Amino acid sequence: MQDIYVEDIGKGFPLVLVHGFLGSSDMWKLQIEHFKNDFRVIAPALPGFGKSNYVNSCESITCMAKSILESLKRLEIKRFHLLGHSMGGMIVQEISRLAEDQIDKLICYGTGPRGNIPGRFETIDQSREKLKINGLKDTAYRIAKTWFIEEEKAKYFYLCEEAGKKTSIEAVDNGLVAMKNWDGVKNLQNIKNETLIVWGDQDKAYNFNQVETLNDNIPNSNLKIIKGCSHNVHLEKPNEFNRIVSEFLKKN
Repeated sequence: MQDIYVEDIGKGFPLVLVHGFLGSSDMWKLQIEHFKNDFRVIAPALPGFGKSNYVNSCESITCMAKSILESLKRLEIKRFHLLGHSMGGMIVQEISRLAEDQIDKLICYGTGPRGNIPGRFETIDQSREKLKINGLKDTAYRIAKTWFIEEEKAKYFYLCEEAGKKTSIEAVDNGLVAMKNWDGVKNLQNIKNETLIVWGDQDKAYNFNQVETLNDNIPNSNLKIIKGCSHNVHLEKPNEFNRIVSEFLKKN
């Protein structure tokens, strides 16, 4: 596999940020700026997405997880905090299965343990069909609108638009297939890392049952619900999101 692009900024203990479906490392812009003074922030672009759009995309969550582990190995990073959003939250759960001992603290944000995402605003198969019919631009715009309470009027919606433009239909479809075919429920009880779960109370992608399953089954977990947010809490209420994550990471 080709090396993926990795944003690598700051000094200190590594904090790895894994973006989600139709995303890019650029969507962590506000978090990189906030955390770079205390951590070495590592923000990979998943294969086929963002600045890694030159890399062949993955058809499985495991493939995506391994691409990140390979990039960390290349950077000689042996231990790190790990935060994943949406599909990225599935990826970090998979990384915990593959390399639990390398992870210090784990953050599962706006995500769940079931890849077919029950309760999503539309099924994975419906998204795949609409992608074929309507094309990438329309699909990326339509889905990204569901990630914000204010939809396309949200302040940082443009980051989602830009991320969508940098990917391809193949990468997006492969991402949908990867999610649908993944199931992490059985692994939850094996996650021994101290884990923070973050969820916006109006998330249209992952309903409360998803985060409740995470919180009930990960032994050492804590759930934080942020009110008045949809799926992209880190861009809707960045100050509150950053504060919650900072407090969790700095807590002994």
